[in-house]
Amino acid sequence: MAGHSKFKNIQYRKGAQDKKRAKLFAKISKEITVAAKLGMPDPGSNPRLRSAISLARSQNMPKDNIERAVKKSSDENSETYEEVRYEGFGPSGVGIIVETLTDNRNRTAGDIRAIFSKCGGNLGENGSVSFMFNHYGKINVPESIMDFEQIFDIAIECGAEDCDLNDDFYEISCSTEELHNTASLLESKINKDLAAQLSWKPLNVVNVDEESAHKIIDMVNSLDDHDDVQEVFSNFDISEELLDNL
Repeated sequence: MAGHSKFKNIQYRKGAQDKKRAKLFAKISKEITVAAKLGMPDPGSNPRLRSAISLARSQNMPKDNIERAVKKSSDENSETYEEVRYEGFGPSGVGIIVETLTDNRNRTAGDIRAIFSKCGGNLGENGSVSFMFNHYGKINVPESIMDFEQIFDIAIECGAEDCDLNDDFYEISCSTEELHNTASLLESKINKDLAAQLSWKPLNVVNVDEESAHKIIDMVNSLDDHDDVQEVFSNFDISEELLDNL
């Protein structure tokens, strides 16, 4: 469930985009549980839960898993998670944002700091990196369902700000405040569950060489593999020539 599109391309070429499905489902399940606990367990009256369930369905998550995650929100003995964002720098001054859901802030902070340190980075204060990114709502629509002109017109009609082709998906952008409303309108227009999430897009990118690229990829993978980490975003960029050799 992670960040900058260039890194997603790297994951695909290295075969890591097809990583452990159980890990992905665990992250989505946690988001569903938190969304249900913070609001109502009814997706019809809880926009965040509705988006989390749509994301689960778009990833072909089994219905039983979704129902268990919602039910867990009402279990008095279940963990209470809080959202914590970490910001810091990786090799070559690359900015990294880490979104987590944790039931133990001290444990998670120590683990994230250790990963940054081990990979040649440093954990910073809140705001030390996020100012270099745009925080926005992102909705993915499979390219296969319609052409660009059609989805662009529908997206704008539903309140989106922009629409771009990214790999095999149209990435529809909107304000963070309008994410749930825009996603609901889009789903009703095209009759399909869509992955809708808050995301961070770099305002400018940092070009890195091969040595730094390997270090940053290892760092982002280590962060993304952590059980408390939901999303990792970065602003590094790699030339197409170098990308082919990774």
